[in-house]
Amino acid sequence: MSINASSETVADLQLGSTTDGLVRIYVIGEAIDLPMDFDVDEAREIAAELLAAADEAEQIAKKNAKKNRKKNNA
Repeated sequence: MSINASSETVADLQLGSTTDGLVRIYVIGEAIDLPMDFDVDEAREIAAELLAAADEAEQIAKKNAKKNRKKNNA
């Protein structure tokens, strides 16, 4: 599966700190129970990557909305 492949899988995502001073990302679903622990520096890197991806997705969404407006007005 790739980033652009859609899926019908439903899961919950929990984020928090552990008593060991780690950051845990916990994915829970019907077929998955996946805790992932990261040290603080790794968690900050993940947060930066997530923010960068959100910025990129926002720009793509704006471009697509602009294209759709032009298409609908033509």
